[in-house]
Amino acid sequence: MKMGFLFCPSLILFFSLWVSLISPTHSFNCSSLKLPGGKKQYSNCTELPTLNSTLHFTYNATNSSLSIAFSAAPPNANGWVAWAINPTATGMAGSQALLAFKNNGSMVVKTYNISSYSSIVDGKLSFEVWDLEAEAGDDGKMVIYGSLKVPASAEKLNQVWQVGPGVSNGHPMKHEFAKANLAALGELKLVENVSSGASSPAPAPQVANNESGDGSKLMEINAGLWISGLVSLLALM
Repeated sequence: MKMGFLFCPSLILFFSLWVSLISPTHSFNCSSLKLPGGKKQYSNCTELPTLNSTLHFTYNATNSSLSIAFSAAPPNANGWVAWAINPTATGMAGSQALLAFKNNGSMVVKTYNISSYSSIVDGKLSFEVWDLEAEAGDDGKMVIYGSLKVPASAEKLNQVWQVGPGVSNGHPMKHEFAKANLAALGELKLVENVSSGASSPAPAPQVANNESGDGSKLMEINAGLWISGLVSLLALM
């Protein structure tokens, strides 16, 4: 009986199914949002709701800094991509932007203080930024890397992102005003337990390799189902 129990095909199949169920399932991970080259790692990532763009980021509360990697595809190979923080409002006007494009075949990042929709001038931002760089991937996307200083104890920021057709005489050309372009803004939560406002279109950041919360609950439920099923199976034997 014991040997038959140990090698029962039904039990082996049931055990295999249980292993697949109880193994940690990282529903909130960044495996599908990998960056070109993978040279930098970030604690969080989110798929932004418009313009086929993503944001990877790490928030360091001890020194009030935010490291980011913004990825998006410009309308063409000579286009530009931009990611910005707006310290005073929710739209583009007043935003402090990081803008990347190709210059003589090499990727560059410039900073733009966008005081109004009609004034887009490169220059120093209202907060400190460092480690700026950009790269172009084989998938047509451009990635902006950088770190910036955020207000002490900040829990959320107003973010804006955009893509444009090109750069003329060092100035970015106007982007389209399609629905996706106009909707490219939202809240970026730095602290996960901040309540989101009803007007915020951006999803909450997804935590990479999250092994707590929903994942732990799922493991507990699966374990309970396995025990119940095993008891039923043994009763039939």
